[in-house]
Amino acid sequence: MRIKKGDQVKVIAGKEKGKTGKVLSILTKTNRVVVEKVNLVKKHKRPDKTGKGGIMEKEGSIHLSNVVPLCSKCDTGIRVGYKRLEDGKQSRICSKCKETIDQ
Repeated sequence: MRIKKGDQVKVIAGKEKGKTGKVLSILTKTNRVVVEKVNLVKKHKRPDKTGKGGIMEKEGSIHLSNVVPLCSKCDTGIRVGYKRLEDGKQSRICSKCKETIDQ
């Protein structure tokens, strides 16, 4: 995948267009991602034995095609390229500035 958990992403389509956040989780079977503080939905929780319940807000998922990773150097949404390193591992790079995205 071109996006991994922990990446900074920007939403490019939908009602949350323009917002940025960190990827909390990736749902690979449905090609969706959960982004921090984006697409907040209300969840009604039934009270448990301790009496805690009510309306809670949590992040909903967004389709993978509606987000792009952010390059720290370019500071914009980018396309991801791949490059082989000397040790044989594959690394993600920014297609504009050729800077590596992986930490």
